[in-house]
Amino acid sequence: QVQLVESGGGLVQAGGSLSLSCAASGSIRSFNTMAWYRQAPGKERELVAAIGTGGTTNYADSVKGRFTISRDSAKNTVYLQMNSLKPEDTAVYYCYLQYFLIKPLTYWGQGTQVTVSS
Repeated sequence: QVQLVESGGGLVQAGGSLSLSCAASGSIRSFNTMAWYRQAPGKERELVAAIGTGGTTNYADSVKGRFTISRDSAKNTVYLQMNSLKPEDTAVYYCYLQYFLIKPLTYWGQGTQVTVSS
């Protein structure tokens, strides 16, 4: 089955940077969308950034200009470069993958904690 494994989370001081990676394994259709979501304690999970196979991207307004999503489709990996981090970026970051066969199939990683100190 498809499995997503995130890495790169940790503790960083405000203004610093972190890079997240997500490696997908299993039977994955080549045409797919990968994304990063995040969820802070007591808050709803929200989309951070998404990227399609063709390279189209979508960012939450709160991270535009600071975060960059990229992917290596051949390796089924997605990355999130996070710069100028703020305490409000603190959350568990989840990797997401969706592709279509006869219906949409979605998969989630277990999440990686990002903590930004003030």
